[in-house]
Amino acid sequence: MEILFLKMLLLLAGCLGWLFYHLSDLCVGEKRSVQNKPNFIVILADDVGWGDLGANWAETKDTPNLDQMAAEGMRFVDFHSAASTCSPSRASLLTGRLGIRNGVTHNFAVTSVGGLPLNETTLAEVLKEAGYITGVIGKWHLGHSGLYHPSFRGFDYYFGIPYSHDMGCTETPGYNLPPCPACPRHSATTSSQGRDCYTKVALPLFENITIIQQPVNLTGLAAEYAEKATQFIQRASESGRPFFLYLALAHMHVPLVLAQPPSSSSFPGPYRASLREMDALVGRIKDKVDGCGKENTFLWFTGDNGPWAQKCELAGNVGPFSGAWQRQRGGSAAKQTTWEGGHRVPALAYWPGRIPANVSSVALLSTTDIFPTLVSLAKASLPPNRRFDGSDVSEILFGQSHQGHKTLFHPNSGAAGKDGEIKALRLAQYKAFYTTGGAKACDGSIGLEEHHQPPLIFNLDHDIQEQVPLDMKAGEYQAVLPAITRALTDFLHDIASDNVSTADYAHDPAVTPCCNPQHIVCRCQACCSSPAMVDYNREP
Repeated sequence: MEILFLKMLLLLAGCLGWLFYHLSDLCVGEKRSVQNKPNFIVILADDVGWGDLGANWAETKDTPNLDQMAAEGMRFVDFHSAASTCSPSRASLLTGRLGIRNGVTHNFAVTSVGGLPLNETTLAEVLKEAGYITGVIGKWHLGHSGLYHPSFRGFDYYFGIPYSHDMGCTETPGYNLPPCPACPRHSATTSSQGRDCYTKVALPLFENITIIQQPVNLTGLAAEYAEKATQFIQRASESGRPFFLYLALAHMHVPLVLAQPPSSSSFPGPYRASLREMDALVGRIKDKVDGCGKENTFLWFTGDNGPWAQKCELAGNVGPFSGAWQRQRGGSAAKQTTWEGGHRVPALAYWPGRIPANVSSVALLSTTDIFPTLVSLAKASLPPNRRFDGSDVSEILFGQSHQGHKTLFHPNSGAAGKDGEIKALRLAQYKAFYTTGGAKACDGSIGLEEHHQPPLIFNLDHDIQEQVPLDMKAGEYQAVLPAITRALTDFLHDIASDNVSTADYAHDPAVTPCCNPQHIVCRCQACCSSPAMVDYNREP
């Protein structure tokens, strides 16, 4: 009965109050929001490196649109994801809380029963209550079964994949290390091709609660994301209501799949070509915003974590944040680690007329700041009875302050230590490690987990590579250690008295998204899809 009820609820969510929105790309006859609240677009890149966009956002020719946005907006050079892997960083962005509070401490799987705990309130839920039209396009990775689906987490519209696009086979497996095969055509070929390749179930593409394609056509996915995003912006702009669009890109996560086949004469390599494709997609969104009232639309671009170093030339560039101390001992100091290369990510804010142009901010900020900042700008209220790790940073955005966080806490994200625990922290220019370890590197090495009591402390002002920790006998170390110890102790006491959640990480093959279980790898091609619909004029 419970399963039947959930199915009926899913069907109801897909049908209530929806309206066709297939329109032209021109914002003709745009209405102004009667609430005069700003629109919000958050674009989250996947596995992008801080160094991919250049130290000054203008060192390569691969990202002209992002370079232009930076020139017309504010770039953050000390901005950090709230975790160094997919699900936890996304959960923190949408809740303003670290995984140690919201319960999401590691990635969800294809067979995961749960997701972001239902007692956690998402940014979409808060903004929807405040009168916003809400949409998510792209990768979700916060639970796909039952009420964990994005259609039940505050989003009026969903188009995308439920988890990373390497977590299911496709017809176009693209560039990956190791390479993975295309979806099998016969049952005899569905056996595992290695732990990094999924061959038993194809990657699904959802529109709202319906699987419209399985396997996904990865070659055209970026174009579909751009099309759906511009349609959403158009219809929302015409409705007279403010909107929130969360665009979670597949770029730059492997497999790298290009819309255009490479030309031998000008092909820059799969990673740079994919970076250019991502930039072009962002450029389409920017052009749409510029044509639909840029004076009232705030666009925030950032990444979910650092590059996946074990993918070698298919991984991004950490820039100067090499984590040299760890690299000397083996392993990567990027994604899945608490070294700077794992969580320091590119970020920029674009809102012409409100955010000063061509500014580089050195304020210490985090993806957890997105939630409280947008809630404040929407004149909404934070959910009660819980504490937040993010802060309202609108004064920094508007050039009225340069003061960011004094402390940031970096959770273990897979390379070492218990997932989600806080064993690294930032205090002003100092970075302290109570646990270190390296993720799998391109050469196959893995840095062993080490525990440090007292902690290793680096002065990032003088050692951005995290190469030589302070001498524990030196005056500088002795002066800063008590403040670091106190900051961590106070944080853990705060956690102990907060309302914290626990995610359900149980597995059940029955929850695997499958359009047609009678077909090999659940194949289906738009067998039962309905057009994209949402009622933009419905009162909240």
